[in-house]
Amino acid sequence: MVPVYPAITTLAIDYKIHSDNLFESYTRKWSFAMTVPEYLVTFEAAIRPLVVAIALGLIWIGAIRMEGSAQSRYATAGAMSVVLVAWLAIAQSLGSANAYFATSDSAVPTLLLGLLIPLITAAVGLRLSERIASLVSAIPLHWIVAAQVYRIAGGIFLVLWADGRLPWQFALPAGIGDITTGCLAVVVAVLLAQKAPGALRAAYGWCLFGIADLVVAVTMGAMTSPGRAHLLAFDAPNLLISSYPLVMIPTFAVPLALMLHGLVLWRLRRESASTGRLAAA
Repeated sequence: MVPVYPAITTLAIDYKIHSDNLFESYTRKWSFAMTVPEYLVTFEAAIRPLVVAIALGLIWIGAIRMEGSAQSRYATAGAMSVVLVAWLAIAQSLGSANAYFATSDSAVPTLLLGLLIPLITAAVGLRLSERIASLVSAIPLHWIVAAQVYRIAGGIFLVLWADGRLPWQFALPAGIGDITTGCLAVVVAVLLAQKAPGALRAAYGWCLFGIADLVVAVTMGAMTSPGRAHLLAFDAPNLLISSYPLVMIPTFAVPLALMLHGLVLWRLRRESASTGRLAAA
């Protein structure tokens, strides 16, 4: 006679039902997280031209104010504008083709390349080209700071988190940090324009805060997304950040913000050195 173990049989059935329900729950979460909401598409389509217009505006303000012949100034601005638009087109093409999208923890971190290559290119261009250095030196510092008002758009991370499409570990620091940086950009820009006491110190502090915000956002993005650094949010990973159109933020908006922060620090260092030489004289 074969013994019957009703308790064990019931436990096995309950475990299977629980496992199936858990699997279905995770599947639904992943499916929902991977769905790009229509309001995100509309929002990104509205913000992207604004960000590009701000960047182009800075370039041509510098061209108008820099020293040299009109031909040289406008040729430099034209070349920089072409590079900017080409960068945007490449980022959009790769993003829409899901070149950065990852679904496994063994995926190659291609998104990191999309972030670093523009930064390296900009740094090399500034280092090697005197005309580029002259142009960005001619842009009023307060305009470079004020340009980052677009960071307020990072509030979309909070909206997506509230909608259940982004993990809080990424959305909260990234969203709150971007909104704070964007709002403070206006305040610091006004202080610089008015040459208020402590304006340069405020610019330094704002710049370091803005860079720290981006570093935290990139780090948390990597830690909550499928990839080698995935340590958080396993039940509902950060899939949207590598999906189009949200992927335009780490491949275009974030590198641009870091470039602007770098320019501010570079200008502050040059102006501090110039002030020191005048004081010594």
